[in-house]
Amino acid sequence: MKQITQTGATKEEAIALALQKLGVTQDQVEIEVLQEARKGFLGFGARPAEVRVTVIEQQVDEIETSGEPSVIEEKSDEIPVKDEAVNEDAEEKTLSEDVEGEPDPVLIAEQYLKDVANAMGIHDLKVEAEKEGKTIHFKLESERAALLIGKHGSNLNALQQLTQLVVSKNIKSYVTVRLDVENYRERRQEALEKLAQKMADKAIRTGKKVALEPMPSYERKIIHNALANRLDVETYSEGEEPNRHLIIEPVK
Repeated sequence: MKQITQTGATKEEAIALALQKLGVTQDQVEIEVLQEARKGFLGFGARPAEVRVTVIEQQVDEIETSGEPSVIEEKSDEIPVKDEAVNEDAEEKTLSEDVEGEPDPVLIAEQYLKDVANAMGIHDLKVEAEKEGKTIHFKLESERAALLIGKHGSNLNALQQLTQLVVSKNIKSYVTVRLDVENYRERRQEALEKLAQKMADKAIRTGKKVALEPMPSYERKIIHNALANRLDVETYSEGEEPNRHLIIEPVK
């Protein structure tokens, strides 16, 4: 008996993925819905749909006993289970799906981001995903980009952390989520590097250590790296999250 259990962001997606893997059409299988999809509130409590798809026994017999090409065989030639040349739309939807049919973290994150954006009154959000190893980069676009970013990236950083939590809760494997809005991260890095040099010069000029405002760890790392080659100052962090901040101190 040819059978597969498949999950997806929706019941329809789970069925489509299962049919693709089996290389059959919907009229050649029996479908049992094991779990309906649930969005939850802003992504929390969300769960994927899960279905069990079984190839009808008569179709299996035809495959195993008939010397003539069957309908299923023809379909399998068109959409092989392990064919890497599946159409681009299907490939994009299963960007991070593993061999066990794990929910796609890209789809989970995209749905969560759109739910949050809608709750913020942002209805024109566009999400573009790009996978790089275990990291998924999401580029967000909206006419209300400033609201998504927040002061010094506070909203964007919070949204990134929440999206990471939602994705990690729904899949077994680990991926890192990175969010950016209209190249804000690049512009922020340039601003931090300039700030680092300016505050280092101030520390040398006054002979006193300079405390910067609280920043997330990766932004503190940008400051550290920007001053790593300077021999006249040293940098270190103090405080507890979320108020942990960086100190620039002149070397005496």
